[in-house]
Amino acid sequence: MKTVLITGCSSGYGLETARHFHAQGWNVVATMRTPREDVLPRSDRLRVVALDVTKPERIAAALEASGPIDVLVNNAGIGLLGAFEATPMATVRDIFETNTFGVMAMTQAVLPQFRARKSGVIVNVTSSVTLAPMPLVAVYTASKMAIEGFTASLAFELEAFNVRVKLVEPGYCPNTSFTSNGGARMTGLIPEAYAPFAERIFAAFGQTTVVTRESDVAEGVWRAANDATATLRFPAGPDAVALVS
Repeated sequence: MKTVLITGCSSGYGLETARHFHAQGWNVVATMRTPREDVLPRSDRLRVVALDVTKPERIAAALEASGPIDVLVNNAGIGLLGAFEATPMATVRDIFETNTFGVMAMTQAVLPQFRARKSGVIVNVTSSVTLAPMPLVAVYTASKMAIEGFTASLAFELEAFNVRVKLVEPGYCPNTSFTSNGGARMTGLIPEAYAPFAERIFAAFGQTTVVTRESDVAEGVWRAANDATATLRFPAGPDAVALVS
């Protein structure tokens, strides 16, 4: 029976992905910054483990608690919406610490066991903002684009060890906590000069009818984790698929 470790499982894509892998009969290690046992089914095949991907000591502790794994899903991320001009560089660094460096740190931490065993899969969840430009998310896009390049290059150097690396690119999912988990980081990021432009963008978001569901992403991660071909990118959700068709 295979084991998957998924980061960022308290809500959204991570939570649905944990449920999906568990339903398919896998052992699941669902990690969260603040563990919540109530959001997932009680099962001897499912463990909730505390993990902050920006803290090396937390990464080491989580992997020790998890034991050997077959698949790592780097899903943990934080959102940011606002005009770049108004975004403090400290906030930019916060976004990269989780969305970019956190993914890299988790990947580096699992590679020794995957390389030694000559098997394993790493699935990095990015976003459809890497497929087509989107306004007011320049920093978020940059953090995800970095992972796209990182993953594409890493796939080559791990091929000799039979370790596969994949990308899942979700579309726009209004049900996730992208905005709410941004919290105080987004306050004041739409200056008056940008307000008319931002209002048009927000209105367009509200009229979007073709959107991604959490289950689309969970299924995309499942396909990526089980894919034995050289396919690198897996768009998830009808809007994301439309961008590459």
